Amino acid sequence: MSDFAARRLMMVDTQVRPSDVTKFPIIDAMLTVQRELFVPRDKREAAYIGENVGLGDGRVLLEARSLAKMLDALDLQKTDLVLDIGAGLGYSAAVMARMSEAVVALEDTPERIAEAQDALTEAEADNVILQLGHLVEGAAQHGPYDVIVIEGAVEMVPPGLVAQLKEGGRIACIFSDAALGTAKIGYKLNGRVTWRALFNAGAPLLPGFQAARDFAL
Repeated sequence: MSDFAARRLMMVDTQVRPSDVTKFPIIDAMLTVQRELFVPRDKREAAYIGENVGLGDGRVLLEARSLAKMLDALDLQKTDLVLDIGAGLGYSAAVMARMSEAVVALEDTPERIAEAQDALTEAEADNVILQLGHLVEGAAQHGPYDVIVIEGAVEMVPPGLVAQLKEGGRIACIFSDAALGTAKIGYKLNGRVTWRALFNAGAPLLPGFQAARDFAL
């Protein structure tokens, strides 16, 4: 077993399974996808630590526990089309691609798209579509989606993104609330999303997902 394969096994055994994530597709994907490919080259030694890994520009690769617990709640199916917003260098997309029909991975810089393309090719994740665009706008041209995952913290989810979610679809993200964040899952019924809190988690606020502030003197 290679050193990174051993670290993958340890990540699953110490970060994922103890968090009550036991669904085989999640465990299998996290044991298979080479997380070290999806961080900057100088961060590869830190790829399997039990915390968010910085990608630069205030963006992070979510810790394995947070991603696994969100995926557990989303209950991905092989027929699902997934939109991964703020996909970073593609790790979450590669994991979800093993559990769904296809993943549209949205990023907002050509450089990050290029790095993600290299990593996804090496990982043989051939059912991931990389899309360049503003994260807050989603990727309506490929939707509507069964599942939307936002890889970072938000204060609000724009109505335009909710519109890209199928009726009966699921959405997961981390809501920022001062120092403490809460991962939530939302279910779209009758055009509206009803949210349920899952667990505490932290991540940097994604650009464009701030709540509107009332101006006061």
